[in-house]
Amino acid sequence: AYQSFGFVAKASQDFSLVNSRSDKEFLERMQRYIITETERVGCNEEGPADEYYIIYRNVFDKVIEYVTAYKSILTSIKKEYDAFIETIKKSQRTAFHLHGKLKVLAGEPTALVYHRKRITQLKAKMRLIENNSSKIQLQIDEMKQLRAEYDTKEQYCIYCKDPSKPIPGMTLQESVSLDALTKYLKHLEDKYAEIEQLMSKKYLPAQRKADLDEEMIVVLERRDLAENLNNELQFRHQRLQIISQALTLWVKSDMSRSFQDFMEHIQKSKDLHGEQGIVEELLEDDPGKAKEAEILLYYAIFSISHAFKHPVDAELTLEGIKCGLSEKRLDLVINWVTQERLTFSEEAGDVIFDYGEQDTYNKPKCLALAQIIYSECGLHKKALLCLCKQNQIQGAMEYIQQFKDFTSDDLMQLIKLCPHTELIQCLTKEWNGKPPYLSFGLAVLHLFSVDMKKVGIKLLQEINKDGKDAVEHLMINDPFCSLEKWQELANICLQNGFDKLSNDIVSVLRSQAGVTEISEEDDKVNLMQHVFW
Repeated sequence: AYQSFGFVAKASQDFSLVNSRSDKEFLERMQRYIITETERVGCNEEGPADEYYIIYRNVFDKVIEYVTAYKSILTSIKKEYDAFIETIKKSQRTAFHLHGKLKVLAGEPTALVYHRKRITQLKAKMRLIENNSSKIQLQIDEMKQLRAEYDTKEQYCIYCKDPSKPIPGMTLQESVSLDALTKYLKHLEDKYAEIEQLMSKKYLPAQRKADLDEEMIVVLERRDLAENLNNELQFRHQRLQIISQALTLWVKSDMSRSFQDFMEHIQKSKDLHGEQGIVEELLEDDPGKAKEAEILLYYAIFSISHAFKHPVDAELTLEGIKCGLSEKRLDLVINWVTQERLTFSEEAGDVIFDYGEQDTYNKPKCLALAQIIYSECGLHKKALLCLCKQNQIQGAMEYIQQFKDFTSDDLMQLIKLCPHTELIQCLTKEWNGKPPYLSFGLAVLHLFSVDMKKVGIKLLQEINKDGKDAVEHLMINDPFCSLEKWQELANICLQNGFDKLSNDIVSVLRSQAGVTEISEEDDKVNLMQHVFW
């Protein structure tokens, strides 16, 4: 439709129709725009129609925008052309839709024929599947029947033995002997009774379990009642004991005051159990308050001792630690020790150490607390033992180096109480450029002498891995172990299967300068004589 707008292009060729030079330039620009856009989108008068229409519509808009005299007329023409083109497009869409619908209607008879043919094919396939399913079901039924017959025959074979076959475990001669058969029958009856008794011990009916659960519930209820009664009786006993003590003190006094006034005086002066408020609490009927008062009696003391800059004395410290541990209040003991509110003593450290031996879960904490107490008291041997039992071998070695008052006997006792292989190896080797604290040979001999053979063998295994050079280095740098002791150690190695290690030790002994092996027949000299050059 916009091809009718070609008059614009034709008018641009006839410049005689244009009055001014600006109009000519405008028409030339429009002409160039049409040519450029059609070449860019690749369209012409034959199509595509949409792009061609858009190009000329834009040109028409620019012409309307440019002119002044005929603007209204050109605008009306453009609206009519736009409406006309929209009508054509709508007609094309309707025609396309109708064309498609027509094709569908034309293809319905063919589709119907194909559908009917497919229905016939599917029905035939269904009949074939049903026939196959019936055959398979028949085969399954036959297999079930054969399986049932086989199971019946198998049961018959199990419980109905063929009497013509020999009895398992008996010879043919024994099978016809009445005495042998009687003896074998007795054996089978005993075995059956044993199995039956064993089954009765291992298995119980489900009803028995339910009965036991009910009995357990009843027993637990009785236990709870007994515990409540026991707590109540303990509280009454404690209350009567305190009243009895107070009455005894009142009788011993001049009894010039009433018993109630005397009780108040005792409460204020702390003559009874040493803590204010304990009598008042225990004379009440609330055991919970009595327990709270008990806790205050045993633990309020340590918490305020630091405030007065006077720690609790050693005797009261020991009693307080015992009370705290008896109530399983290790947290309180940790607080007291770390806050330095106690007077440390060896007995206090021993109590915590022994508690850790019983309570394996809190053993590391108890060992650490005991180590602090022993160190503060100057008990270095016990502090060192605590370090070793905590497996702090490096810290133990530094502790030994810091406090140089450990004898070889002390260290021997240490490895006896704490036989850690790593500890013994550190003690028998150089440490921070200093000679070993113990002799390896003497340490192993000591372990064998105190029935700690396993630890000694483990040490021998470790040194045996390093070879002869390590053995020679160990022997040469050992100033404590004599050659006779090394010979004794070689014999022990030989007795416990360390032949190579024994030979290495003997070889090193023989290679020492000035060492001479003397015959055992010579009673005037020692077994080995040696001279160090």
